[in-house]
Amino acid sequence: MPAAVWNSLVPSTDGVVDNPFLDHAFFLALEESGCATARTGWQPQHMLLNNAEGVAVGLLPLFLKSHSMGEYVFDHGWANALERAGGQYYPKLQGSVPFTPATASKLLVPSGQIDIQAALLSTAQQLAGQRNASSVHLTFLPDAEVELAGSLDWLTRKDTQFHWRNEGFADFEQFLDTLSSRKRKVIRRERRDALADGITVKWLSGTELREEHWDAFFAFYEDTGARKWGRPYLNRAFFSLLGQYMADRVVLMLAYDGNEPIAGAINFRGRDRLFGRNWGATRDVPFLHFEVCYYQAIDYAIAHKLAVVEAGAQGEHKLARGYAPVTTHSAHWIAHPGLRHAVADYLREEQATVAREQEILEEFTPFRRGDRQQR
Repeated sequence: MPAAVWNSLVPSTDGVVDNPFLDHAFFLALEESGCATARTGWQPQHMLLNNAEGVAVGLLPLFLKSHSMGEYVFDHGWANALERAGGQYYPKLQGSVPFTPATASKLLVPSGQIDIQAALLSTAQQLAGQRNASSVHLTFLPDAEVELAGSLDWLTRKDTQFHWRNEGFADFEQFLDTLSSRKRKVIRRERRDALADGITVKWLSGTELREEHWDAFFAFYEDTGARKWGRPYLNRAFFSLLGQYMADRVVLMLAYDGNEPIAGAINFRGRDRLFGRNWGATRDVPFLHFEVCYYQAIDYAIAHKLAVVEAGAQGEHKLARGYAPVTTHSAHWIAHPGLRHAVADYLREEQATVAREQEILEEFTPFRRGDRQQR
């Protein structure tokens, strides 16, 4: 699909796509690098709707999948249940940004017409039948889109992430003033210890990014992947393509010991927020993970007047660093009546659990009581 057509359907401001993960360039880098292809179980099936005049009016980024890896909304239990009953869960259709647990529109209709968004949902169901797919899953949806899907009898699901919000802070110290005294002391100590012995952190973006930086970061990324899930989803070519296609949307934070890079985190800059993604290190330095991934991201957001830092999936440890719990949403259409009924029962119980957990998490935010109540 031509980039001009794709990006014409994506929310933009002054010609720049608001969410970098919806930019045609991001999908192009994933597909050209071989990270999101039929071979890796992510066969592109992007769905474009045209009006009677042949003008594109709606887009749904979609993949035909042969597994459930790289999604961050886990349905392995659903797959096992259907297969134990003699059914076949894969292939399935996945409406998402591969390997990216960040909320972004999936029903891309620039006019905002609900009837066109509903048509995208209906057409996805029809496509599932044509591809012999068991189900359609739209993950990390904004509120309005999950509400629409729910009104059309899709099953909806909730989960929790941790985001930092900028209250117009002038600097990091002003942010710390909103925290309890004990939490302020802990964060100051962590930052001091992380950067002891002359370790420094550099922010790199745009023309500052060179292949040597990608080489260093990929080594960090591979190390983390090998320890956590065995095989990283992204390859080295993907990062070079990022640098070629959208370097101005990337903020690479590298930690140096002298001239040697020893750790790093990749972030993506949106219109009003910073999205934290992957991290890695080749040396174990106490608290350096917190510094590079969370505190430096806050520093960057304050300096660039960004409203939110999204720190990725999971991680209750983010709570103590000023990242508060928020709800994420997904929507699911399941063809098999028995599985649909079982999943609906499961989701009702799960949503009650998520709500209870978020109430508990709110009690453990590090903000001073008055500040917390205001939030």
